Amino acid sequence: MGAGHAHRLYRHGHSPVHRLPPHCKLAAVLAFVIVVVSTPREAVWAFGLYALLLAGVARLARVPAGFLLKRLLIEVPFVAFAVLLPFVARGPHTEFLGLSLSVNGLWGAFNVLAKGTLGVAASVLLASTTELRELLLGLQRLRLPPMLVQIASFMIRYGDVIADEMRRMRIARESRGFEARGVRHWGVLAASAGALFIRSYERGERVHLAMMSRGYSGSMPVIDDVTASRAQWTHALALPVAALAVCLLGWTL
Repeated sequence: MGAGHAHRLYRHGHSPVHRLPPHCKLAAVLAFVIVVVSTPREAVWAFGLYALLLAGVARLARVPAGFLLKRLLIEVPFVAFAVLLPFVARGPHTEFLGLSLSVNGLWGAFNVLAKGTLGVAASVLLASTTELRELLLGLQRLRLPPMLVQIASFMIRYGDVIADEMRRMRIARESRGFEARGVRHWGVLAASAGALFIRSYERGERVHLAMMSRGYSGSMPVIDDVTASRAQWTHALALPVAALAVCLLGWTL
């Protein structure tokens, strides 16, 4: 699938988690998230155990807590949504610090925060221990539709190219004394966005022609095929299996 490049989410290492095949880690994270989402929200203790499981994986992968916490900031919009739930949800209300809060809204906010945070943390750990190229190979190994894998591959490859084009356009504007200070400058920004779209479209055409001239027929060649042993599958699935045991206890207790 071609040579990849390290993303800023990836943290280079040689831990047992880094050495696991990518499709094993993808399956384990997906199963873990499904188990977490299936847990009843009233089992508060279960989410604490899930957090401990992820902390154990992070320690095994040698991913520092600060590195993980910084990347959890991506869920801030969901936090803002959860904060509003106690004020807009219906049902019985309770008083807290002079505020009338919905009980169902409080449970809903906790549900969103707990499950969302655990899902994002698991995804960040996956990205921290797996290179982007390996993730694409893992998706291919899991028999994801080839067209989706190709779209993801092109998005990853040329996302940085378009970002660099935006940076050069910004530098060009600023070198000419332009600063966006209000609504009157929106026209210039809109023109820049249009120019960026045209440049990206033209570059896409050139890339497609280059690929066709090199024999591209609708599918990318697989340069490296990753296989996994039974032991590696066992190690990878230890996390979702432990989470499943916690989930079952949450439903029965």
